[in-house]
Amino acid sequence: MFTRIESVRALEILDSRGTPTLRVSVRLADGAIGTSSVPSGASTGENEAVELRDHDAKRFGGKGVLQAVANVNGPIASAVTGMDACQQALVDRTMIELDGTPNKGTLGANAILGVSQAVAVAAARASGLPLYAYLGGPAATRLPQPMMNVLNGGKHADSSLDFQEFMVMPHGFERFADALRCGAETFRHLKALLHEKGLSTAVGDEGGFAPQLDSNEAACEYIVRAIEAAGYRPGVDASIALDPAASSFGSRGEYALDRSGQGRKSTAGMIDLYVDWVRRFPIVSIEDGLAEDDWTGFAQLTARIGDRVQIVGDDILVTNPKFIARGIAEKTCNAALIKLNQIGTVSETMEAIHLCRKAGWRFVISHRSGETEDPFMADFAVAMGGGQIKTGSACRSERIAKYNRLLEIEAELGAGAAFGP
Repeated sequence: MFTRIESVRALEILDSRGTPTLRVSVRLADGAIGTSSVPSGASTGENEAVELRDHDAKRFGGKGVLQAVANVNGPIASAVTGMDACQQALVDRTMIELDGTPNKGTLGANAILGVSQAVAVAAARASGLPLYAYLGGPAATRLPQPMMNVLNGGKHADSSLDFQEFMVMPHGFERFADALRCGAETFRHLKALLHEKGLSTAVGDEGGFAPQLDSNEAACEYIVRAIEAAGYRPGVDASIALDPAASSFGSRGEYALDRSGQGRKSTAGMIDLYVDWVRRFPIVSIEDGLAEDDWTGFAQLTARIGDRVQIVGDDILVTNPKFIARGIAEKTCNAALIKLNQIGTVSETMEAIHLCRKAGWRFVISHRSGETEDPFMADFAVAMGGGQIKTGSACRSERIAKYNRLLEIEAELGAGAAFGP
């Protein structure tokens, strides 16, 4: 059997923040090798699968992953060696059962995901198919709309913004390449606008600018001006997507907008803020507008503006089928953010996406703030066909690697390529 797994090896590497993570290589019987690296988030949901760290203060401030590496090279390798790499679900289930915990706390979701992704890459290479076609089949032809993070705040930057991500979302185009150009040109004009006002154009973890603005609202104003300055039409060619990451500044229905000096708000006050912003700005998507424990508030927000705006659950859903099923039942949101490392295997991520599709929800394939140059998620976004991707700004090579891979895929597909949701 030429797709039999012959060896599995992991290595401790560094992510885009200089923090350790894993790179895993899987070799098959025919010599095909699949390699994949694991990202890491700064803003994490409390129900995410466990990212195993060494907690040895003498190495990387306790952030080392040598134990996760050892778990890959030891028990995981022993369990999956000899298995067929084309049986992704079986390989993933074997690792889940070996771990034996609901949150992958024994072996580490970072260890398990590294192997899961590398197995998929190896199987695709052995099959002679690009990864997107291997995972998605002949129907995998849809390139995603980019949600491009252009202004950073919250846990991703030392700026005056409480909200974590202000994104430009190009959508009025027929090709991914044209949408990407719109986003990159808007980003460049935003830099010029900030520079004119004497504001910082240093960037945060995901490549967005991190200026000291007067308010969170000012970020939306600057993005609208940048879209126009780039020669595009706000709300027609490109719109705004938000990720406040509200769990970082609120819980139990109380929200402290301290960085911007905009005071404290209740759940109702936050909902009123978003309703007002949607009326005034071309906002098409709001992710984690409320805290992960504010299930009732999420449902209220969705009821208020869910017919006009995509309400995306991230920390509240954590790519977990159990929480997505609850969200669907309670009409908590109308879309889910999908992060492979939140749940920990390729097959479980696909299960979460299947639930979204069945419910008529949209979904957004997303990176993490601590990324690598592995383009796995770009292929995965095309394979799943959801039509949306979050992978950062138009700078920093770990972000650009995903955009460039999508350009390659669009070129490979040629006239058969589609774009958008």
